[in-house]
Amino acid sequence: MKRLVTLFTFAIAALSALPCASQKTFFSAWEDRVRSTTAAQPGWATPVITTSSGIVQLVRPELTHSYTPTHYVTVNYGNSKGFNFIPYYKTEVDVYLPPYIVHSNPNVRDGAGDFSMATKYRLFAANEKSGNYSTAVQLMWTLPTGSYKNGAKFASLTPTFVGGKGFGIFDIQSSIGGLLPVHGAGVTGRTILSNTAVQCKLAKIYWPEVELNSTFYVGGPNDGRNQTFITPGLMINKIKLTHNPKNRLALIFGAGMQIATSQFHTCNHNLVLTSRIAF
Repeated sequence: MKRLVTLFTFAIAALSALPCASQKTFFSAWEDRVRSTTAAQPGWATPVITTSSGIVQLVRPELTHSYTPTHYVTVNYGNSKGFNFIPYYKTEVDVYLPPYIVHSNPNVRDGAGDFSMATKYRLFAANEKSGNYSTAVQLMWTLPTGSYKNGAKFASLTPTFVGGKGFGIFDIQSSIGGLLPVHGAGVTGRTILSNTAVQCKLAKIYWPEVELNSTFYVGGPNDGRNQTFITPGLMINKIKLTHNPKNRLALIFGAGMQIATSQFHTCNHNLVLTSRIAF
């Protein structure tokens, strides 16, 4: 009996060790894949607003504070950001959590926004030593989960093309895409989204930038209109949390002020505060 108990105890200990080994192998392989994938692209900072032309692995909490033409304030906690993963080579999968939106306008109810997911595939890229460029395609899927009209009426797909090129300490990243409602396009219309960021790397971690953020409306109540913002900003990228060169854990901070330049605009200016954890 004693031998049986000893054998049973040994078997349990051996089985308990197997998941730990499997987990270690799984996470080690994931980390190696992320390092090798990101090493093949430029190390530019992800802009405040414009989609990165590379693929990234980040946790990305944000907050925006906008001032409307009717003199009300809207605060967006989360700003439809969340988690960016690199599960496969050249591939990024994003999970965008519903933001919580607070209005100073007493006639508009506070509530949650929409849930989204996206997949990005990097087409061509080379790091600073091999060409300093990057291109990618992305497809986002948004579900109308918002409460009290704080989200879209219908689900939508947003295909986007992103490209970037570096010139010494400068780089330019640009994206263009279309927000396409799955249903109800005749009611809400479609939009073309265009964003461009010009960045400059200073003193290793400081990335001042200027962005041009535009939305063009096709169909729907705003047919023919466009909304354009000039956005000066600054990214601090990256503050390493360990001395181990293989460990990617780092903090990233940034801010930008969107300033309306078009005649039609839903807000006069919009402060974007972003923080990111690279892992």
